[in-house]
Amino acid sequence: MRTFFASIAVLLLAIAIWVAWAVYLPVSPSQKQSVLLRQGWSSRRIATELKNAGVIRSIAGFLIVHYIHLRPLKAGEYLFDKPANAERVYDRIARGDIYFHTVVVPEGYNMFDVAAAVEQSGLGSRADFLKQAREDVSLISDLDPQATSLEGYLFPDTYNFTRTQSMHDMVAVMVRRFRQEAHGLGLDRDVHRVVTMASIVEKETAVPAERPLVAGVYYNRLDKNVALGADPSVIYAALLDGRYTGVIHQSDLQSESRYNTYKFPGLPPGPIANPGIASLQAALHPEKSDYLFFVSDAQGHHRFARTAEEHNRNVALYRRAVGNQ
Repeated sequence: MRTFFASIAVLLLAIAIWVAWAVYLPVSPSQKQSVLLRQGWSSRRIATELKNAGVIRSIAGFLIVHYIHLRPLKAGEYLFDKPANAERVYDRIARGDIYFHTVVVPEGYNMFDVAAAVEQSGLGSRADFLKQAREDVSLISDLDPQATSLEGYLFPDTYNFTRTQSMHDMVAVMVRRFRQEAHGLGLDRDVHRVVTMASIVEKETAVPAERPLVAGVYYNRLDKNVALGADPSVIYAALLDGRYTGVIHQSDLQSESRYNTYKFPGLPPGPIANPGIASLQAALHPEKSDYLFFVSDAQGHHRFARTAEEHNRNVALYRRAVGNQ
């Protein structure tokens, strides 16, 4: 009998040591370890993924913790970069302490820039994002039936996404932000025209105070059927064709693209970037003037002119300032 109880004691001690090892002894990741847990996975599949990633010591140990607590395990991406035992790992997953990838979309980013930011954040490929931005036009077609992509509607903001979200989910979040801001601004008519103008204004000046005046100049040119001559739209044409090298060439000014606002009067076919609130407000409420031209003053602002002669003088001043820098 004494031998029997001794065997039981040894067995219990062995179990206790194993539980201490499997459940309570922390695991120290050799490096930051990311684990993606999909919706609908069983607790055993989750435990297996964690074990394969080196986050827990034992599948059985994790399942014991789960069967004791019986809390729902939440899907998502989890980042493990500190020592933790199975209890703590389980608690994080039960709480849904998921890891977010931050994507910063500054004002004036076009869809190519946004796609690059998404890729850099580790959320997927640039090509996949661009494909979605071109195909998901139904997200905005009620406001802009002329839209051929989501350019202009991927609203500038800081976004937090997880790898469980699809590219469709991400563009939908950005368009939803646009809708919220558009509603706040009262933008519910002529959306295509306003957003297209706002995108050009956004790319032309970084000075918020100048934007209503820049918008006014472009509206004046539209009223007179004078070509806008907007460099950013010419650059966008080259981007669409995959031939932009960082500078505008003479061949770009001769391009047959409808985005070539030097050659074709009127607004381009659609937005050339994603404007922020200030540029949308400027396009909605332009400053009235009789200016028809503007050019950089090489100091971050612009000089405005009513006549070609006055504009040429301002261009000469700009070139002189640039030459002296």
